[in-house]
Amino acid sequence: MSEVESSSASPAATGPIGPRPRPRGPSVLVVPVLLVGVVALIIGVSVSGASAAKKRKTEVATTAPVTAEHDHGTQAIVAPKAYDPQAKGSTKVVDLSGVPGVTPAEQSRAEKLVAVTLKELPQFATQAAAEAKGFHSIHDGATGFEHLINWDYINDDHTLDPNYPESLVYATGGGTPKLVSAMFMLKTGETLDTVPDVGGPLTQWHIHDNLCFSNDGGNPVVAGLTLPDGSCRAPLQKLTPVPMLHVWIVKNACGPFAALEGVGAGQIKPGEKRACDTVHSH
Repeated sequence: MSEVESSSASPAATGPIGPRPRPRGPSVLVVPVLLVGVVALIIGVSVSGASAAKKRKTEVATTAPVTAEHDHGTQAIVAPKAYDPQAKGSTKVVDLSGVPGVTPAEQSRAEKLVAVTLKELPQFATQAAAEAKGFHSIHDGATGFEHLINWDYINDDHTLDPNYPESLVYATGGGTPKLVSAMFMLKTGETLDTVPDVGGPLTQWHIHDNLCFSNDGGNPVVAGLTLPDGSCRAPLQKLTPVPMLHVWIVKNACGPFAALEGVGAGQIKPGEKRACDTVHSH
């Protein structure tokens, strides 16, 4: 896979790296079942990493280079063509054309990211395969989607690389968890103002800044929502949010880059319009 550097003209995000919570002994947590069922699904995390000072790379294509520039507030739109890479007879050719305001370069970058994700992500088809490569569940499967995180990948050299996805999303509604999406996460210090422009109006980044976590052997587990003042009730901890972008490998009415909907949708950049929300649109 070719490694693609971020545009040299783009400002690098070099914000401080917040520490990943360390085990502080067993914690007794009483979380109502209803709260766990309502807790937002995805996490924005801040973890320490020895590679924080390494050069940032973007790997989104197997052949042609892709330049990731920085975006400052586009309005995300869903491509008009239905996205169903698993449809019978599908050739998995990604066509994201037809969206106003999307340049040919942005369309090409977005299509390449989806194509390479469709090709490479199935190596994590089972949770056992993911766990063997260092992924850990945040224990949110009761919500219908379970997220597995590889904490070592968050501040490594790989960005938007389906061979090193920071998070994997599994649908749990059918009994056996099914891999449905990658959730790419940027390095600590990045914000919604500094995200790379992958696909212009096609791609919409989001964060989650209202979640509280406990420690589970050194691997944070989502355990509740923040208090009205934005803090977490001790001994839970709030982690610094980082921007995230889904790439779905299964049919999605809101396109390949859709966020989860409803409570789990997270927060987008102020002033933006959410790309697609079939729950609230009805």
